[in-house]
Parts: sequence; C-alpha cells; structure tokens
Amino acid sequence: MAVLEKIRKRTVFLILVIGLALFAFVISGIFSRTKTPDQLVIGEVNGDKISYLEFSSQVENTLRNMGGSIGQAYVVNALWQQTIQSKILDQQFEKLGISVGKDQILSIISKVPQYAQNPQFLDDKGVFSPAKFGQVIAQIKQSNPTVYKQWQQEEKSYFDTAKREIYLSLIRAGLGVTLKDGEDAYHQENDKVTIKYVTLPYSSIPDEQIKISDNEIQDYVKAHKKQYQQKDMRNLQFVLASEVASPEDKKAIEQDLKALNNPRILYNNQTQKSDTLPGFSQVPLKDIAEFVNENSDTPFDSLYVSKDKLPVNFADTLYNLSIGELYGPYQDGNAYKYTRMLSKIPNGEVRASHILIAYQGSLPGNDAITRTKEEAKAKAEGILAQIKAGGDYTALAQANSDDASNAQNGGDLDFFSRGMMVQPFNDYVFHAKVGDIGLVETNFGFHIIKITDLREGVKLATITRNIEPSAATRDAVYTKITEFDAQAIKNPKEFAALAQKAGYDVLPANNLEALAEDIPGLGDNRPLVKWAFEKDTKVGDVRRFDIKDGYIVAQLTKKIEAGLASPSEARAQVAPILIKEKKAKQLIEKMKGSSLEQVAQAAGEANNIQQAEGVSIKNPILPGQGAEGSVAGAALVLPPNKVSKPIVGDNGVYVIQVIQKDVAPALPNYSSYMGILRNQKLNRASQDLFSALEQTAEIKDDRAMYY
Repeated sequence: MAVLEKIRKRTVFLILVIGLALFAFVISGIFSRTKTPDQLVIGEVNGDKISYLEFSSQVENTLRNMGGSIGQAYVVNALWQQTIQSKILDQQFEKLGISVGKDQILSIISKVPQYAQNPQFLDDKGVFSPAKFGQVIAQIKQSNPTVYKQWQQEEKSYFDTAKREIYLSLIRAGLGVTLKDGEDAYHQENDKVTIKYVTLPYSSIPDEQIKISDNEIQDYVKAHKKQYQQKDMRNLQFVLASEVASPEDKKAIEQDLKALNNPRILYNNQTQKSDTLPGFSQVPLKDIAEFVNENSDTPFDSLYVSKDKLPVNFADTLYNLSIGELYGPYQDGNAYKYTRMLSKIPNGEVRASHILIAYQGSLPGNDAITRTKEEAKAKAEGILAQIKAGGDYTALAQANSDDASNAQNGGDLDFFSRGMMVQPFNDYVFHAKVGDIGLVETNFGFHIIKITDLREGVKLATITRNIEPSAATRDAVYTKITEFDAQAIKNPKEFAALAQKAGYDVLPANNLEALAEDIPGLGDNRPLVKWAFEKDTKVGDVRRFDIKDGYIVAQLTKKIEAGLASPSEARAQVAPILIKEKKAKQLIEKMKGSSLEQVAQAAGEANNIQQAEGVSIKNPILPGQGAEGSVAGAALVLPPNKVSKPIVGDNGVYVIQVIQKDVAPALPNYSSYMGILRNQKLNRASQDLFSALEQTAEIKDDRAMYY
C-alpha cells in the first residue's frame, strides 16, 4: 500500500546509527603481536591467505548497508562462503588459463542500463561509447579516489562474473546426457507394477531389546569416516538468573497507579502557597495529555478507536465505561494500566474507498505519470460524473486509480481513525455520511472518495507502567548469583548440586562450534562461546556473564577435539542405524517360505498379505507403509509371480510377489526426457561443482579469533 502509507500522516523518525566496533580488537590484544594490522590473516584456501582487514571491511560495509536488519553472525558466514568460493574459483581460473580482456568487460558494461543509458557515456548517435566511458573513469581516478576505488571493486565483479561464466560453460559442455538416459528416465516414471507383499515393521521389535556396543559404533564410524568427521566443539552447562519483577514489585506499581487519582498538594514558588492538583479522574480535558505523558511509560494517544482495537481481555469493559469513569489498575501483558474514558463519537473510524488521479509532480513522484494538474482534475471530475450517473465505482477504480496498492480492490482503504490521513482527505471523510461521494485534492493528486461504513469510536486516556524489577529486586538477584558464582568457582565439581541448593535450573549447551552464536535456552551470547574456546579455559572452569536483564554462570564441561567422532559422541546418530540393521536381520530370519502364504504364516502375519498398485520408481508409495524405494526397484526387475527374497526397506522388511507389470510403450524419440535431464544437470552444475571443489580444498578458518 505504497501510496496509501504516504497519504497517512507521516511521522519523522530519528534513526541513530551506532558505528560498528569491528576494530576494537586493539584493546583485546590482537594487534599486540608482531604482525601489523594489514598482515592479519583470517583464513587460507589452498595456501592463499585471506586478509582480515579486507574481510572485516566487507562485513562492516554490509552491516551498514543492511541497516541492522541482519545479525553479524549471518553476514560473517555468508561473506566467508562467498570469499571461499571466490578464492577456489580464482585458483581454477589460473590453473586453466582463463582470462578476460578489457573489450569483453566493456561489452558487458555496455549492456548495464545505468551505463548504457547514461548520456555522459553516449556518442552523437546515442550509442554507448567505450572511449567516453574510459575518459570519465580516468577523470574520477584523478578527482575522487574513493569513488574510483568503488569502481575498481565493481569492475572486478564484472571480470569475475565473465571468467566464471567461461568456466561454467566449459563444465556444462562436458555434462553429457544421452537418448538412452532419456529412455531410462521415461521408464522410471511410467513403468508400473502391482504387487502383493508381506511386511514386518521395525517397530515390531522394541529398541530396548537391541544392544549396541561402543565397539560396534566405533567400527561403523571407521567405515564411514567422511560422515563422522567433527569440528572442535565445546559442551557447557549454565544457570540463568533473570531480573524479573517480584510480586512486591508488581503490587508497588499497582499502588503507585492508584495513587495518581488522589489530589496532590504542591508548593507554588510564584504564589508561595500550596496548590491542590486534581487526581486522574478530575484532570481537565485540556490538561489530560500533559498529565498522562508526565506519569506514563507510553505517550497519550489522541485517536478515537473502535472496540476491536482495544485490548482483547478488557475491550468490553473499557468500551462501556461512562464518560469520565476510571478503570484499573489492570495488568495487560507486561504492563499495568489505568484508563479513563474521555469521550465517544459515532464516527471514530471511517471506511472509505478512493480513486487517485495523480499528476506530474504530485507525491510520491512517479515519472511514468505525465498528465498535468489540470488534466488530472478534468479526468477526476469526469470519473466523478460517471459514478454519480450510475457508473460502477469498483470497475472505475480498477481501471483508473493511480494507487496500485488498492486499485484492484476497488480502492478500498479499510477502516482508519482521525488523523491518519493528510488533512484535506481527513477533513472530508470525517464530516461525510455513509454513501457520500466527493472530490478532494491533496499533494498526492485528486481523490474521488466514497464513504462505505462508520464505526463508533472512543477516546481513552491510559497511563501505562511497565512491569519491571525494582532496585531491591535487582540487588537481590545480583547478590544471590554472585554468591553462587563464588561457591561454584571454589567447588567446580559441585556445580549442579550447588545450583539445585540455590534454586537454579542447570541447562546444557552441547556441541557448540567455535563460531556458534545462539545458545539453546539462552539466545544470542557470542562472548560465552568465545570464552569456552579460549586456550586458557579448562574443563571445569566457571565464569559469570552479564546479560540483558540478568546474569548467567557457566561451566565448561567438555572439549571435543576435531577429528573422528568417539563412540559416545557418535552414539546418538549411529545407534539407530545399527539397531535398524540388527532388527532387519532378526526379521529376515522370520520370513521363510517359497510362497507369500508360507512367508506370512512363518512371520505370524497369515491374514495380512497386502497389495499395492501403480508402484513405480518415481512413485514408490506402499499404502500404509510410506515410500519404499528399495521395494519399488526390486519389483520392477522381479519376474511376474516370482516370490522375492526378503527386501530391507526404510520402514520394515518386505517379501513381495509381482502380480502385474505394465511396461510403458516405447516412444519414437526420448529427446524431451533427455532435455529435462540435461536442464536438471545444468541447473545443479554450479552448486555441485563448488561443493566438490570445496571438499577437496584445504581450508583454514580462523574466524573465531576475530568474531
């Protein structure tokens, strides 16, 4: 609702941008080494160093450009991946001798609209001139080094993109797909079978009956080393002491609010007498805004609102208050409120539709609109005449309104309160009746406005006090957690017992990687993770951290070194796999026989021979069992009426018999299927290529030293 939002009364927001202290590491000692700042390295790719200063500059610029809408950790990770990819590809370009000339880059630039359509880069015929472009760049180099540096970065991106496209073209050229591949894809999709089967699900054997030893897990991990290589990780346990308002704090807030209705006696320095000031219920209307603002954590709201805009749990009570009546104090969310009814009006909110006819120079500014103000007025008057003559308002709005945010809805603006629209618009709608249609001019153009509905509105004065802990409560929280911290440091092995005695819950935070930021049960706490990975931090060490609205005391419980996972570390992942394998062997032993009936009898499933129709490689669904690709694959190669050997599936063990096999008829040409396969390969080429290159690259990642 772009235009609508600008029609609504605009409020000026002051945005204070606080600079990011990315170079505060001077204090922490990073620069105290023999290396100068420009020699600091944050990582390597196959021996090529990644400059910390260059990387941190990218991070800082990205965060500044995003205006704080994304967290630092996300930006660091995204830029790191981008940097790694760029390094690896640069190495590939060099190895293959891929280069791009200036002429190729100028050809690319000539197709970029911001340059191709810029008059200063065009020749007499209106065509992009490389010579003129070069002259401008040379002038910028001399007159504005900062802008020239930005241009160099942009120019590099053009070079990189061009080289990457050449490289990927070479890769794509080698992605062969044959007609035979297309034929196979066709049959995988269209060959179907109908089967009967007997199944024994894995769930028929309780997991508790299957024992998995550490040696079995270790053997499995060694056989699958790539899958179970792990990074340096840390395990922690911590207690959280939150600064939360006590029942006494809440009672005090409630009493303070109630006291606002008592008359106050203040000494007047000018008259040198004591003045009696009225309480909340008696404050004159002209002074009510000042009274609320002096005593409330939220400012006075002068808008009339309908019942559905009031707090859900109190809407009926507040809406039905008499003029001047008070309600409260009452708790609404994380605040106590005290409310006084000021006034009620029948049209507190209005629902209206509008057809906007903008003109050249009207807000918000649309270069596509070339009509003059006079032409816009004439058009608006013509549309108004059509409507009054019986024309369809909705259809005319859809065909003519320049407010694209609501034109297709017939110009409907929904309900809005007084003061939410610019003055001329506001004045008209809040003095009109339902059904009125009129023409109004604003800085946005000419509006044909139709009043469609009204709602009664109330104006309330509400004093709000946020529920916050008192100084005494904060002091008590601090004293208690400090005492626990001291005891835990003195007796680290008793951390859990001491926490229980103090009434704290001990929370785990396991398998934290060096760049982790989010702590389960705690949220973002990068300093805690950095402490856990410091060289001087030993298992058992305890430390207190100040956090927003409280404190945590954490203990390092385990250091997990990079390398192959130990049986205890891999058990959670590997045990279910081995349990399934052992269950499969036990179930296979039960499924004996030369016919389905014999197998069912032996398995204890005599009356449970099931059937599945239309099973294919692309659709391997068995009713009640789910997807079973192994079963579908076996069925399509099994001769009709032959009973299979037991098949280990995803959900159980199966013995099947093919009842009917429908082989799709041959096609005269499989080029369409071949084309689909080729497109799939081409679409995956870039991603799969980089994944493969990254897996074989030697990457050193020292980001945790700096972030």
